[in-house]
Amino acid sequence: MPAVTVENPLTLPRVAAPVAAHTRPVLAVATAPSGFEGEGFPVRRAFAGIDYQHLDPFIMMDQMGEVEYAPGEPKGTPWHPHRGFETVTYLIDGTFVHRDSHGGGGVINDGDTQWMTAGSGLLHIEAPPESLVMSGGLFHGLQLWVNLPKSDKMMAPRYQDIGGGQVKLLASGDGGALLRLIAGDIDGHEGPGITHTPITMMHVTVNPGAELTLPWRKDFNALAYALAGRGVAGVEGRPFRMGQAVVFGTGDSITIRADESQESRSPNFEVVLLGGLPIREPMRHYGPFVMNTHAELAQAFEDFQAGRLGTIPADAR
Repeated sequence: MPAVTVENPLTLPRVAAPVAAHTRPVLAVATAPSGFEGEGFPVRRAFAGIDYQHLDPFIMMDQMGEVEYAPGEPKGTPWHPHRGFETVTYLIDGTFVHRDSHGGGGVINDGDTQWMTAGSGLLHIEAPPESLVMSGGLFHGLQLWVNLPKSDKMMAPRYQDIGGGQVKLLASGDGGALLRLIAGDIDGHEGPGITHTPITMMHVTVNPGAELTLPWRKDFNALAYALAGRGVAGVEGRPFRMGQAVVFGTGDSITIRADESQESRSPNFEVVLLGGLPIREPMRHYGPFVMNTHAELAQAFEDFQAGRLGTIPADAR
């Protein structure tokens, strides 16, 4: 980890630490419980236990793996529906094949992001390719769910395939951190992701002992999730480590710092930083559907059972 990197971050555009900024305090640190998803691949529920008022417009995020599969072990998900939100699948290591009931599909490889706007609804499946099933290998990624405002919930489904080479690579002012900006704007630098709700999403690698302070929109929320390693958040130095999420309070900058000593399995502190403009609408989430009311959830289930969200292609049954 990670798949997209550079030998010398000092050659990249820099993001300077803001001057006279109000650094956001840490409100909470939550530990992600472990479980299994789909056909049995291991996940950590990154935002479990965090109140939705601190997450909006994000709904949930799963860290998939990190797992080293033996031959015959790789697993995916069976066919399943979605409506009313977007899934953002960021693959750090490994490969996944996606297919849907609208004829869409593609392969997500190391460092790629697939942004799927489910909108009015579809059926889809995510599975390891046959070659990975045969050989085994490393698999590690994230899937983030981003809510859609009521006005966009029934829009036509769409995709954005963001190759690893399209991600905006940046460095901190002193070169101690590498930033991979997937979506949003940081200090005038824009990521490639096109979003319905304004958000910022980035994967940062912080060298041991290095500190990263970034400007952050005052009207956004702010979250950090540690993929690997350990460090601290905020000027108060609140510890967090792999599998833990940080909720920041209000302000116009965020700060994280890597511990001087890291784990042997990960030489650096690997963190996902997220922020978004809260939608501030009622949210009802049940299984694969995210709507505004219970009646809309019931309608989504009825439409799914009636085949209105699509049908599994004949050659996939």
